[in-house]
Amino acid sequence: MSSNYPIYPKLSAIPNDLLTLNDYAEMAVQFMPPEVFEYVDSGAGEELTLHGNHAVFEDYQVYNRVLTDLTHAHTYTKLLGQTFRHPILLAPVAHQGLVHEQAELATAQGADAVDAGLVLSTLATANLEAVAEQTASPKWFQLYFQTDRADTLALVRRAEDAGYTALVVTVDVPINGLRYRVQRAGFTLPLTAQDLDQTAAKPIELSADDSVIFQGMMRTAPQWRDLDWLRRQTSLPILLKGVSHPDDAQRALDSGLQGVVVSNHGGRGLDRVPASLALLPAIRNTLGDDATVLLDGGIRSGADVFISLALGADAVLIGRPQIYALAIAGALGVAHMLKLLRNEFELTMALTGCAGIEDITPSSLFRH
Repeated sequence: MSSNYPIYPKLSAIPNDLLTLNDYAEMAVQFMPPEVFEYVDSGAGEELTLHGNHAVFEDYQVYNRVLTDLTHAHTYTKLLGQTFRHPILLAPVAHQGLVHEQAELATAQGADAVDAGLVLSTLATANLEAVAEQTASPKWFQLYFQTDRADTLALVRRAEDAGYTALVVTVDVPINGLRYRVQRAGFTLPLTAQDLDQTAAKPIELSADDSVIFQGMMRTAPQWRDLDWLRRQTSLPILLKGVSHPDDAQRALDSGLQGVVVSNHGGRGLDRVPASLALLPAIRNTLGDDATVLLDGGIRSGADVFISLALGADAVLIGRPQIYALAIAGALGVAHMLKLLRNEFELTMALTGCAGIEDITPSSLFRH
């Protein structure tokens, strides 16, 4: 699982001053080669979407409610018919071997220690069967469509056999965004994904009038008909990840999918896409109460989790913070980061008078 970049030593104990997810983000730069940090930390273009994902949470405050009986309070929730201890899951993040020798194996161990669900990336450094063995918590598989449908189906069958209980199909980045910080740092991806056929793809021949992007890179990009095909191949529930428009969300449900992940790929795809949280209420309103809706992007505190649920998310996905934590202290760091987030979330629930996930509603929020 090694890369051409060095793996920096990890902490064996959590420092007393590592108290928030922002602390993890600030410390992580010390535990990665500079080029790798830029790859993990950066966004696309001018990073307006990346920063917007964080800034939008500042538009909301929460009401402090008093004298509520919370002796039976809990954070259990159901997603796609499965019970989760809390509505905080690890997002699919590729190439984790860049920051830790055990890569996603260590991440899964950390998630398991605090009963957190995880979504494993198609582009994981570790193979999906080995990761599945590291956690008894619910686990889903994030799927990128492959050029050959047979290769896509092979990934689905392996995920089914390994015990993954849902598919999360990412569709918002059929081609990579322009990541200027990555280019300036001179980063090149040295790893291969263990679950993918490494046979070199046959180059696409273009005429002089063809666009490298339109007729080249986008020629094999998935379309709605591919989603219809996938739905017929598996009985697993499917969420569509990378949805930012209500019409696309509705079409996903009309196609027989169970829900969506409102996401702009952490600001790493198309810059100037609105913040995920800003898009959430309209998408929830379009889909109604029965669809499963997750939020991905910008969450850095338990209050952020609370705000996300109040505005319509059933659960949230945590992306970059898991990589910062993995880089700093491996499985221990991932578990500690998630524990911080869960404790903050429970504290927010307690002081807003919410005894269960169902009590977290728009009426809990105050907006400027």
